[in-house]
Amino acid sequence: MSIDTNAGRDEADVVLIGAGIMSATLGMMLKELEPGISVQVFERLDVAAAESSDAWNNAGTGHSAFCELNYTPQAKDGSVEIKKAVKIAESFEQSKQFWAYLIESNHISLPESFIRRTPHMSFVWGEDGVDFLKKRHEALTSCHLFADMKYSEDQQQLASWMPIVMQGRDPQQKVAATRMEIGTDVNFGSLTRHIFERMKQDDKVSLFFNHDVKTLRQKDGHWYIEVKDLATGKRRLVKSRFVFIGAGGGSLPLLLKSRIPESKGFGGFPVSGQWLKCKNPELVEKHYAKVYGKAPIGSPPMSVPHLDTRIIKGKKELLFGPYAGFTTKFLKKGSFLDLILSIRFANIRPMLSAGAHNLPLTKYLIDQVRQSPEDRLEALRDFLPDAKLEDWELEVAGYRVQVIKKDEEEGGILEFGTEVVSAADGSIAALLGASPGASTSVSIMLDLMNKCFPQQMKSAQWQAKLKEMIPSYGQSLASDPALCDNLREWTGRVLKIEESKPVNA
Repeated sequence: MSIDTNAGRDEADVVLIGAGIMSATLGMMLKELEPGISVQVFERLDVAAAESSDAWNNAGTGHSAFCELNYTPQAKDGSVEIKKAVKIAESFEQSKQFWAYLIESNHISLPESFIRRTPHMSFVWGEDGVDFLKKRHEALTSCHLFADMKYSEDQQQLASWMPIVMQGRDPQQKVAATRMEIGTDVNFGSLTRHIFERMKQDDKVSLFFNHDVKTLRQKDGHWYIEVKDLATGKRRLVKSRFVFIGAGGGSLPLLLKSRIPESKGFGGFPVSGQWLKCKNPELVEKHYAKVYGKAPIGSPPMSVPHLDTRIIKGKKELLFGPYAGFTTKFLKKGSFLDLILSIRFANIRPMLSAGAHNLPLTKYLIDQVRQSPEDRLEALRDFLPDAKLEDWELEVAGYRVQVIKKDEEEGGILEFGTEVVSAADGSIAALLGASPGASTSVSIMLDLMNKCFPQQMKSAQWQAKLKEMIPSYGQSLASDPALCDNLREWTGRVLKIEESKPVNA
């Protein structure tokens, strides 16, 4: 498809639904590649990045596969598969390059750093856990992206890395940890809002908050999007050649409303989340890292337990969790009818089949809902043996909708991760799923543009600009140590990752 740059008042070359990090990334990339296009952004809430992209709603870790054990599954023969981890690590490096480009080009200038150096650690206990982590470390360090990863089973060493985790721990307990110094903490809410602030300075970009998309219909090579102004109740039609649905948990219902053949069979399984937030300033000050453990058997990846340092609105926070739960809402500020209203004739079988094949997950979520404060404290004590209930309070985290899709053999399967669903003609695309999501937004949008703008992506103009925005574009950082080191040095300097380390770290 081509982009028409002669849009009128109720026309736009590009319509972005949802004002989160995905829409911000795609919108900014398209404006850089094709400055003359018109863009309209519609957001149901009154501010940008209020759902999945918000710092309190889980999108706070720079997912780079340094510490997330679920990205390195162990095979039956005991070996550790690192393919997914390498892909995610490369994707996060691409994101950092794009952000550095935006800053060097004076497109964004953040009043406070949105990315900070925060060590990433994996922590395990018990014979099986230690054996797995040792094999994981050996496998990952064979790749240059992870060459600086440290490994230790020495409790004294671990106490220097994470003092409150080791305090009060049985000296006879077999433990191990890995540590990557170049890990980061990212405030995607802040980044998203600043990208949109920059975009709306362009007279061909319009942002509409408190606007709910009601219907999407394709006719004569265009999409007609019916939008309701929630403040006035008025509705209008917007005509566009290209639509991106990046509404987090709200993407699936909108995709189904588009009625494109590619949407048939897709369903969603919503999962809610909660954090324990530390109220004890002394504990908060003593810990400075993201420490990830192994997820309980049958739990979703978003429930991988971690003790997480975050910088939110300039303040250092300490969170543990997330604790999962069952919900029928697709968004934190959604409706309890979301799950029921997403059911279609084409996705009933995949949803029922996926449910039947994931009964342990359902049981796990029900058990999580029934947890008492004492139950949550027990899980926390795996990480902090001396944890006290009075030092922690419960915070509601974001909601995630795991993808359910058709499968010829199983009927339906539950997919973890993110998935781009696009029409055959490239006129509409939706992003479904969750983690690693925000951290890999740039590579996800590159994949989307290859599907939806294949001719433009091959053009000399776009190729040159893409390599300017993302210097490693088309190259492998995993197989080119010199390129990896040079680009990490550049992004670290431009993003001021070293300088942004809190003084008490």
